[in-house]
Amino acid sequence: MINKFVASMATLRVLSGTTEIIAAVLMLRYMKVEKALLINSGLAFVGPMILLLTTTIGLVGMADKLSLSKMFWILLGVSCIFFGILKK
Repeated sequence: MINKFVASMATLRVLSGTTEIIAAVLMLRYMKVEKALLINSGLAFVGPMILLLTTTIGLVGMADKLSLSKMFWILLGVSCIFFGILKK
């Protein structure tokens, strides 16, 4: 039987990968650096959101198996990743 949490996480990753491929095709189609940077900046928003959503789904799926202290450390780690990504 398929775990609904794993299926949801995999579906999000497939959608994310499809978005990346479409963005690459659009970059090749327009063949302009300005357009490629615009498309790439859109992907910079999508990537972290997919990471956050898949991590959240995974944590919800494991919530009954994790102690509060482990949940805290995982959330702290994800927060550090986002801080590093978003810090200018």
